Amino acid sequence: MNLEEIYELHLGRVYGFFAYRVASRHDAEDLTSATFERAVKHAGRFDPRRASPATWLLAIAQNVLTDHYRRGARRPESLTEVDALDARVAGAPDRPELGVSPELEQALGGLGDREREVVALRFGGDLRGKEIAQLTGLSEANVHQILSRSLRQLRQAMPERRP
Repeated sequence: MNLEEIYELHLGRVYGFFAYRVASRHDAEDLTSATFERAVKHAGRFDPRRASPATWLLAIAQNVLTDHYRRGARRPESLTEVDALDARVAGAPDRPELGVSPELEQALGGLGDREREVVALRFGGDLRGKEIAQLTGLSEANVHQILSRSLRQLRQAMPERRP
């Protein structure tokens, strides 16, 4: 599989991961781009015997996110607030959502960093427990336990949806 195919297959996963981790559409797009730039630069290091392309890309994405925060980017308070400001500045109030609803973003804010990372890898990055364990250094059982507790906490924090 070449890099172009990897890009086309996994762009949504990488962007989805960032959608769960940052509150700015602009940051998510920039970080996604930076991830693929690093992937191209380090393509020779990819070993399909050690990890799938998705796992490899999301490992790069985790490092890109860490570097982003080390450079002084603060973690945004709320996706809703940032998107509302972006829409007013851009003059486009009907822009599509970043990837998570405002209710989910608020509920995610109640999770710890490790829990939010595991949820982002599972639902934003569409990875399975084994792949998340490989990326995070946690046991697969621990990943499933974190997901279970996090989902329970998210369900409690989110308002009931009525038809």
